[in-house]
Amino acid sequence: MSFEPTAAERLARARSDLRIGLPVVMVVGGRAALVAAPEVIAPDRLRAFLSDGDPVLAITHWRAETLKIRVYDGDLARLPLDPETAAADLRALIDPSGDLANPMKGPFFPLRGGDAELHRAAITLAKSARLLPAALVREVEGEGPEIAARHGLTWLDPAAPEGEPLDLAPVSPVVSARLPMSAGDGRLHIFRPPDGGEDHYAIEIGKPDRGAPVLTRLHSACFTGDVLGSLKCDCGPQLNGALAQMAEAGGGLLLYLNQEGRGIGLANKMRAYSLQDQGFDTVEANHRLGFEDDERDFRIGAAILGKMGVRTVRLLTNNPRKVDMLTGCGIEVTERVPLQVGRNPLNAAYLATKAAKSGHLL
Repeated sequence: MSFEPTAAERLARARSDLRIGLPVVMVVGGRAALVAAPEVIAPDRLRAFLSDGDPVLAITHWRAETLKIRVYDGDLARLPLDPETAAADLRALIDPSGDLANPMKGPFFPLRGGDAELHRAAITLAKSARLLPAALVREVEGEGPEIAARHGLTWLDPAAPEGEPLDLAPVSPVVSARLPMSAGDGRLHIFRPPDGGEDHYAIEIGKPDRGAPVLTRLHSACFTGDVLGSLKCDCGPQLNGALAQMAEAGGGLLLYLNQEGRGIGLANKMRAYSLQDQGFDTVEANHRLGFEDDERDFRIGAAILGKMGVRTVRLLTNNPRKVDMLTGCGIEVTERVPLQVGRNPLNAAYLATKAAKSGHLL
């Protein structure tokens, strides 16, 4: 038996390494590169990273447009870096918290031409590690495993036959147990991906009939709303309202997906909140950070429903796009059931933005 890590296990290591400031080795299309997260890399490692080769900072097109950088690669821009680039200057490029106080950056001369797939994969990896969506990339000569072994680093090849896509991992049931709740007698099911990612939960109210459309909600984790009772969003009332509707209907299924902040993680969500305090709406804040409007992956929810034997649902949501996403994953949605709760004076602008820019029916 070999104890060599699988592709999924290497991916878990790579995410962890990036978060603590270690570079990793990525191989894409036969090209190998050192990849690091500019958000957390230490100054001494940054100097070493920039001291050789042709280091590049890869940022998403949203962040590039905020900085008025020409985008030649569709969804990203590649900025060549000088060996003397300081950590503070690098941070100013990727973190919009100081954009208003320090608006003058550049001039910028983004790369044009060539293949950007390696840089695209590096940004995807940074996103999956819940870091700011940017990556330091320096191509190197040699085979990925050999380069990694030489420096004691983790390596991964997302396109390897045994590899897992960086943005998706299957989930498997771990355990379930009865859970009496104020909403009624229920059962909590835990699901876990094999790549070291976060667990996801299914809360089963009553005993819903799998042979009929099951009243279902896909609820994304919201620590601020669900736990702290934040008035900036309507998540907490939606969570409690959905469970109450399921209890009243005699049964239902709520999937609690750990995709905080529409999939960008709690730290980045707080960065977005800080930008909202500067006057940007929720979508504009995500874009200034470099993220899409919504980074969530509802294929996870569809996979959990499939493992629970649910093929047809009545979906509790105000978001028609969620219906389309679930349908595209093979789950039949027979009805969209509105969930209009939680409006207050402090979240009125947030809800208006969701309606105007994200298509929510409120």
